[in-house]
Amino acid sequence: MKQALAIVMIFVSLFAFSQHGSTDTAQIVLPNRYNSVEAQAKPYVIMISADGFRYDYAKKYNALNLLNYSGEGIRAKAMIPGYPSITFPNHWSLITGLYPSHHGIIDNYFYDYKRNAPYAMSDKTNAEDGSWYGGLPLWGLAEQQGMLTASLMWVGSASDAGGTRPTYYYHYHEKFSPAEKVDKVINWLKLPTDKRPHFISLYFPEADASGHHFGPDAKETEAAVQKVDTAIGELVKKVNELGLKNVNFIFVSDHGMIKVDGNNPIEIPQMLLDKNRFDIYNSQTLLRVYVKNPAEIKSVYKELKAYKTLEYEVYLNKKFPKHLHFSKKDDYYGRIGQILLVPKAPKIFLEKGKRASAGKHGYDPATVPEMKAIFFAWGPAFKSNMTVGEFENINIYPLVANILHLKISKPVDGKAKVLKKILENYKKQ
Repeated sequence: MKQALAIVMIFVSLFAFSQHGSTDTAQIVLPNRYNSVEAQAKPYVIMISADGFRYDYAKKYNALNLLNYSGEGIRAKAMIPGYPSITFPNHWSLITGLYPSHHGIIDNYFYDYKRNAPYAMSDKTNAEDGSWYGGLPLWGLAEQQGMLTASLMWVGSASDAGGTRPTYYYHYHEKFSPAEKVDKVINWLKLPTDKRPHFISLYFPEADASGHHFGPDAKETEAAVQKVDTAIGELVKKVNELGLKNVNFIFVSDHGMIKVDGNNPIEIPQMLLDKNRFDIYNSQTLLRVYVKNPAEIKSVYKELKAYKTLEYEVYLNKKFPKHLHFSKKDDYYGRIGQILLVPKAPKIFLEKGKRASAGKHGYDPATVPEMKAIFFAWGPAFKSNMTVGEFENINIYPLVANILHLKISKPVDGKAKVLKKILENYKKQ
């Protein structure tokens, strides 16, 4: 089973998370929950993730709604995803304020040697089992402080991670169109004040899927960006028609996208294919190696280094670049592996007989800028006509907590001071 997990699907995106057979599209509403009197008077935050929406897509593809709204509010030059720059780790970082190595979702597919069990994003029993996920998600933070929340398909939102689910949520599926998702958000905001969610997390997969299948420069990816932009335009229009006060929007993505050299992939070193000695986990932009006999780690590392290839770097986990927070000392759950092979973009690792997708992500954003994500924000909580520099996505958590007047109850990696300058009324906690 471990080796099977190593053969990662060609298109690593949440589109793999669809279920076979009949799809459960029903909303789940947890009973006997109400906003406290204090919560009813607090602001609203609608946090939107467009998977794979690269930092420059809005300008590149003239996403007029997003450009107009962010022009009136806040634009970041880019947002820096955690490493590896892939979907599940970064959605969970956005919602918990923790680096992937600290919250434990270190990949879309991995093996936990303490639990003796695999995790796969495409497995509903994993994805909805909160025991896999470290940290306290924003919806849990809010719910525990008397504020109702809702989520549409955000990673982990159907689980009990952190001990508290959103009041309103759905199992992950792809049956809803962007327009239908907008209407469901509006229906939540039409609820009576004691039942109306003040924090809503919303997910769009279209840009990521097109980027994988066709590449970041394809007309199909442009169409996907326009589809998301249209949905955002409708969402803002319909929210404004409700007449609610203090509704704030945060538009983010988990990572970017780059065209990869799928025609000339890197072959996995033959020695690593020995299942008696190694488990390997290949996301194509990162190859993680678990050495079954700890006494062999150093010799295996030296042998791999001896290849002296220009196509990838070889690291011991304890010597991994510090800025990526993915070394042995950061590996709180022991899930990363002892040796890491990092291809140089646009190169990827690919098993024999497999085909590569046109676009990929997962590289270090410090060396591959195409990995950088987007951050736009607008609404009464934010200053106007402001552009800020790059920042790490872990800082979204304290930003949202500050807007909603929530006290952060567990340690996070994000810092409120990083983004306090974009708020009209920053309140030191």
